[in-house]
Amino acid sequence: MTDKLKQIIKDEVGKLPKEAQEVINSLNWGMIIEKIGKKYLLDENETNDLQVETLLVLVGIEDGDFYATNIENNVGTSKAEAEKIANEALEKIFTPMSNLLEEKIRKNLPTRNTTPKQNLDFILSGGDYSAFVDTGSRL
Repeated sequence: MTDKLKQIIKDEVGKLPKEAQEVINSLNWGMIIEKIGKKYLLDENETNDLQVETLLVLVGIEDGDFYATNIENNVGTSKAEAEKIANEALEKIFTPMSNLLEEKIRKNLPTRNTTPKQNLDFILSGGDYSAFVDTGSRL
């Protein structure tokens, strides 16, 4: 990975919310991409292009649905090879990061113990959110 690419990655990841930054920085995805590049016999420039395509998905600039197509077009692989690379990146990078982000979000959500009575009170109140505040027993 070139120094310029490292700086671009740092800048782009720095624009994301704190939780997303932590998740992206928790996994050495650049090294994983380098290993994938070696496995598929990509040269240094192709591996750098693969890292850029991965970064674009990680920071939300590119849709993950087009990841394999972008690898094919921008890295210069065959369609079949691009799909294999994308699947391996999904397994080793995107899925673990997604699971970690989901876990972080769950931990930060307040516990919601709503009851059917609270829902009914909310509807009958015309949208008064105080219906969700537990004030003891109500009639």
